[in-house]
Amino acid sequence: MRVISGTAKGSILYSLEGNNTRPTLDRVKEALFNIIQTDMQDAEILDLFSGSGALAIEALSRGAKKAVLCDNSKAAIGIIEKNLEKTHLKEKAIVIKDDYKKALHFLKNKFQFDFIFLDPPYAGDFVKKAVEESIALDLLKKDGIIIIETDEEERILKELKNMNVNVYDLRKYGRAKLIFLNRKG
Repeated sequence: MRVISGTAKGSILYSLEGNNTRPTLDRVKEALFNIIQTDMQDAEILDLFSGSGALAIEALSRGAKKAVLCDNSKAAIGIIEKNLEKTHLKEKAIVIKDDYKKALHFLKNKFQFDFIFLDPPYAGDFVKKAVEESIALDLLKKDGIIIIETDEEERILKELKNMNVNVYDLRKYGRAKLIFLNRKG
């Protein structure tokens, strides 16, 4: 796992041992950032379910102004801190060790984000709840984008159907799917 482009290009990132996390593959990350690159300069990012922090670090390396990284795992937070230190991006990052719902409520009235990355454990209803909370707490800017990584595209699309969001793009990279959302209206 490495930083693909920008100021930290080529930096090899630390990752968590074991099967509790699933890092975004470099080819998926590269494709994702090729899609959103033109909107990355000075963007504010929320990387919920951060794991190693690779998505937020890639965004910061490519010109994002600020990133909030959240994970409830002590081990993940340790890896995120090491990766931010290694890439010299720590001053642009806020790291929150907490449950995603508590983190979202903490961020209310403090931030609005250009991009919210959701790469939670695939099993469970984390995506549905995180999208609902992010919209209800007004954490997404008017033209902001939520990007979901999943391997359960049909289930996630069904969960999003009655929410105040538009699914405007869907990309497939082997088992991984990226779903792009913005606000309705």
